[in-house]
Amino acid sequence: MPRNCKIRTINHKLQSNFFKPNGIPLHELDIKEVGSDEIEALRLAYIEWLNMVDWAVKMWISGPTFNRILNSWITKIADAIINSKAIKIR
Repeated sequence: MPRNCKIRTINHKLQSNFFKPNGIPLHELDIKEVGSDEIEALRLAYIEWLNMVDWAVKMWISGPTFNRILNSWITKIADAIINSKAIKIR
């Protein structure tokens, strides 16, 4: 049985919670869900250009956990883009 997730600090709130391919109704698409922690990891890594130690400190998690979150995000987004799926942010 896995451990409970630690509390993570999220400092950014998105204005929308769905992204989808243009021209296809949402009800016809498969939906990939991503968490707010994955969005925050992406923001810290690629918008603020922080190093791994700073990422982990800002989110109150370890470096390896941060990398797992970021890799999970990249896998989900790649699947959504390549296979024309909608992205829902929880």
